[in-house]
Amino acid sequence: MEYPFQQETIDEKLIRTFDTDVQDLELVWHQDHKDRLVEIIEPGGWSFQSENELPNKLEKGQKYFIPKLVWHRVIKGESKMVVSIEEFD
Repeated sequence: MEYPFQQETIDEKLIRTFDTDVQDLELVWHQDHKDRLVEIIEPGGWSFQSENELPNKLEKGQKYFIPKLVWHRVIKGESKMVVSIEEFD
């Protein structure tokens, strides 16, 4: 399965980079199998939307806790987005 981001692991954190050449169709609503704490490193004008909520524009340094099995998605911005993700069982 291909993902709409590049990923590397640094100090047990997932670092994901989403480029602007990603297709909107690839940015689907999804659920994760673990709780996650996501920190925004480079927001790039992207937004985050959780189930039954309006999209929120991402800001550098902002942190989001995403409980497992909660529907969510990201919405493409003007430049690349970089996030750091910690996963919890």
